[in-house]
Amino acid sequence: MTSASRARSFDLAAAQYAANRPSYPPGVLLAVEEVLGRHLKGARVADVGAGTGIGTALLRERGADVVAVEPGDGMIAEFRRALPDVPVVRGDGNALPLADLSCDLITYAQAWHWTDTSRSVPEALRVLRPGGALALWWNTTAADVAWIDEQDARVAHWCGVGPKDRRRPETVRAGRLAGLAELPLTRRLLRWSRTVPLDTHLANLTSHSAFLVLGEARTREFLAAERELLSGLFPDGTVEETYVVDLLVVPKP
Repeated sequence: MTSASRARSFDLAAAQYAANRPSYPPGVLLAVEEVLGRHLKGARVADVGAGTGIGTALLRERGADVVAVEPGDGMIAEFRRALPDVPVVRGDGNALPLADLSCDLITYAQAWHWTDTSRSVPEALRVLRPGGALALWWNTTAADVAWIDEQDARVAHWCGVGPKDRRRPETVRAGRLAGLAELPLTRRLLRWSRTVPLDTHLANLTSHSAFLVLGEARTREFLAAERELLSGLFPDGTVEETYVVDLLVVPKP
């Protein structure tokens, strides 16, 4: 299964993604503003790999002038339902459909890892204005929460992937892993949580690409076993999901 085919798998589950994926805490964009050295109100922003518009909505709330870039038909349909007044253009970070020096900020919420950084880094630098920045962030699991760490191990086993290195990389290595080794960057780690019904938690979990390419039968088997286990841990039917947003901000040199 290629990275491209896994990325395209989200189109088939766009409604599930829109309904169940978590958003991000306000501190993410506050940190971006701090590094950028300006408020986002009035800033020209491209939200790339915008998906169903979770990150785009937060940028709009900060007053940014946003254009979304998204390759998938299913995701675009959900985006337009959620944010009908926000322009969205078809494309991806490897060949941005945007003019040179046209943006103050380029954002990737949960999407940078689907790009080819040998192409997406120079594309971002081409489109950014002087003084602009590239901001990448991910909701990562809080591995210090025992039940979350144990669930991650079960998911990896079920989906047939090798055991993860649970240690969070230090900043230099994080930049290197993101393809940003030669660029100055600022990193912020922001811990937050949300409390959701068990059904929402499970639907969020299986909206990830590892399950979307696994097949319905195997996913149903996992869900049945996981529901039984979590019902014992959370007898009131609600789950507190804890995340650490890993944010990297790269000012244009």
